[in-house]
Amino acid sequence: MNYLAKSFSRVSLLLAMVCLLAATASAQSTRKQMRTANKFFKKENYRAALPYYDQVLAADPNNAKALYFAGISYLTFDKEKSADYLYRAQELNPKVDKEMEYWLGRTDHINYRFDSAIEHFQNYQKTIKQRNVERKEEVAQLIQYAKNAKREVANPKDVFVKNLGGDVNTAFSEHSPVISSDYNYLLFTSRAEGATGGKAAEDGEYFEDIFETNRTGVDSWEKPRIVPGSLNSAGHDASIQLFDNDTKLLLYQSVNNGDIMVAERQADGSWGAPKSISDKVNTRDFESDAYITPDGTTMFFSTSHFSENGDLDLYMVQRTNGGDWGNPKSLGRTINSRFDEDSPYLSADGTLFFASRGHNSMGGYDIFASKYDSVARRWARPENLGSPINTPDDDTYYRLAPDGSYAYLSSYRIGGYGEKDIYTINYIKNADVKGRVLVQGDSTLTLPGVELIFNGQQADNRPISYRDVSKPDSATYNVNVLSGRKYQVQLSLDGEVLETQEFEVPVVLDDTTTIRKDFFVTLDDTTAARIARLAPDAAVGEYKFENIYFATDKYDLRPEAVEELDRIVEIMKANPTLNISIEGHTDSRASDSYNMTLGQNRADAAYDYLVSKGISDKRMTTVSYGESRPAVPNSSVDNMQLNRRTIFRVLKRDEIQQGQEIQ
Repeated sequence: MNYLAKSFSRVSLLLAMVCLLAATASAQSTRKQMRTANKFFKKENYRAALPYYDQVLAADPNNAKALYFAGISYLTFDKEKSADYLYRAQELNPKVDKEMEYWLGRTDHINYRFDSAIEHFQNYQKTIKQRNVERKEEVAQLIQYAKNAKREVANPKDVFVKNLGGDVNTAFSEHSPVISSDYNYLLFTSRAEGATGGKAAEDGEYFEDIFETNRTGVDSWEKPRIVPGSLNSAGHDASIQLFDNDTKLLLYQSVNNGDIMVAERQADGSWGAPKSISDKVNTRDFESDAYITPDGTTMFFSTSHFSENGDLDLYMVQRTNGGDWGNPKSLGRTINSRFDEDSPYLSADGTLFFASRGHNSMGGYDIFASKYDSVARRWARPENLGSPINTPDDDTYYRLAPDGSYAYLSSYRIGGYGEKDIYTINYIKNADVKGRVLVQGDSTLTLPGVELIFNGQQADNRPISYRDVSKPDSATYNVNVLSGRKYQVQLSLDGEVLETQEFEVPVVLDDTTTIRKDFFVTLDDTTAARIARLAPDAAVGEYKFENIYFATDKYDLRPEAVEELDRIVEIMKANPTLNISIEGHTDSRASDSYNMTLGQNRADAAYDYLVSKGISDKRMTTVSYGESRPAVPNSSVDNMQLNRRTIFRVLKRDEIQQGQEIQ
């Protein structure tokens, strides 16, 4: 017994020592991984740091420090995961880092949780030391960004923003799209693998290079390839603009702190070596982007050279008579804020688009638009293009396609391939919706005279409504509606709602799309029997309406007139294809102009009564003939009474088709 006990004791001790050594080794490995991750983190090489933080978390899921720094690292690559990690770190250890409230504000901001972001920023403000003025100003600006974003997101534009897709975009950064005049050749800038030299910069991204691809379909491209020849250097290179019939290319190179260069297409189709665009444009400081107008006389560009605090401002230069570029001129304080302005682009209608971190940005760079007032000789106040074009993160390089039908944009936004991606922006258009109204269960039985009202909302939640009535001969309808949304379609007959159906109109990006939609309506037995009795022209000539008469110089409805109008209501409700003309007349007393007005008032009195009883205003028209069409000569008091009348005439189909009926 003692021997067994001693043996068991030795085994237990051995196992305990093994576990202790393993735990110690694991702890040492975890600490080493944290040190390595933190080293990359301090260099802002978040891509390299993340695998090490993830290894730490695999071994220790509740490591608050690893969650915190990984959450910050994920801000660029995965916004939702960033928020998840940071909030888990806060839950485990609220005091894991004194900057926690700041980063919670940042991640909430880019994840569209603006009220929460503002609260975190305000909490963080209280911890900033009084002498740290720069940090206080930064956080105050972040709060303003969040307020701006909240307002813009609550009032979105009817715009369709679409990722250009995985043919072009990668897990790395893609930006600066440049499209050829035939839409089929695309140049863009990427920091993906395969860049010149295959070397990564300090931040873990590969050096920017210019890539090219050709269109293979509406939404598809060839596998991108780095532009061959001498266009790309060992540093950063970025595409800017094709111009001069696509024979020249503006580009950025990181030489001389950043310059604007120009390259020319060679006879064999390749691009020649880039050269500086001008020493009037390029300086010892940072020049980042430019745009040359189609006539080649004016260039807009961004530079830090003239700035007091080193931010980018927009300038313009014009060609001299000798063809050289002249002296730069600032676009002024209306355009240039105390923050960065970049990526200028002038559209065909004279609108200047540019990216700015200032003005009323939603956060980071936003796209703004401004027009030049030639009379006042100044640029108008820039307008934020709003959501969904702009986001709480960086949105830059707005460029219209050659015909202006859509635009390209470079953007960090939720749902991308990893970092900055290239997107297309299409302004949502109207679509024609056509079809018939039919009886459910019997597609041969049509329903003319049915009112269709399409009720929907604009992107900013303002209500929109479109209306038509199915035609008497074919039961067809046609409405032109804003596309890309659901509509509640109310179908009514003689003021009574038959039913409401939901219909989703897909996004339409051109002005020529027609969508066909037949509506099938379920009728009760009474309505179905009434409809079944109708023939295409049953009402024409079948009914003779009695005239209604008026006192001298009056258009009040007499009791006997109301009685006749009630009979007309019954007839029209029983015959939904019947449309009438209401025609007002007078005797010969008073002037012609006075009598025309009096005749119209008499016709309107009958019209208003019929509408009040549920007859659609689209089934009636009014006209005044004044004294011009007397029923009898105005030779006696009795005859004049017969002429003070309103008559009702059933409209024939050919009159309807000639536009004499419904306005």
